[in-house]
Amino acid sequence: MITQNSDKIITIFGGSKCTEGSDEYRSAYTLGSLLAAEGFTICTGGYLGVMEAASRGARDAGGRVLGIVMNQFKSEPNRYLTDKVATDHFYERLQNLITRSVGFVAVRGGMGTVTELSLVWNKLQTRVIGRRPLVLLGECWKPVVNCWHENLVVSDDDLKWLDFADTPEAAASILIDKTRSVTL
Repeated sequence: MITQNSDKIITIFGGSKCTEGSDEYRSAYTLGSLLAAEGFTICTGGYLGVMEAASRGARDAGGRVLGIVMNQFKSEPNRYLTDKVATDHFYERLQNLITRSVGFVAVRGGMGTVTELSLVWNKLQTRVIGRRPLVLLGECWKPVVNCWHENLVVSDDDLKWLDFADTPEAAASILIDKTRSVTL
């Protein structure tokens, strides 16, 4: 059982293509900073965009940053990582991003972010992993999830696994509150 915030890892998913001036970058930076200040380790895929922003925010707040990187990628991980784990395959990378964490945040991204969100959500629903918060940060998520709810086989009960946050402060508050009793 995890008893100290210093033992707790939060994984932040998001796109690699956003730039420093974008809303996603600013939100991820602020979230990384807020969570690091509370003693959480930030975990990301380790590269650019949202991953860099969350890593940078956590480092600027004096926190630990874990990057789960891919040996197949030619690009270098972002410079804000304090630790990294290299993986050979996407599924191995996803498993590391998920199984190490007591909570998750998805920030606007592309199909990779949707894949990560979907896998975490499915693992929660099927109880492959224990209950952990899954926070969708930003205005983009409610219409996307509503579309899934209306057009796919996504029930009201399925939606109960998700938390929505409009601001990084709200996301951090949800994660801090809901990770108090999480065990891996």
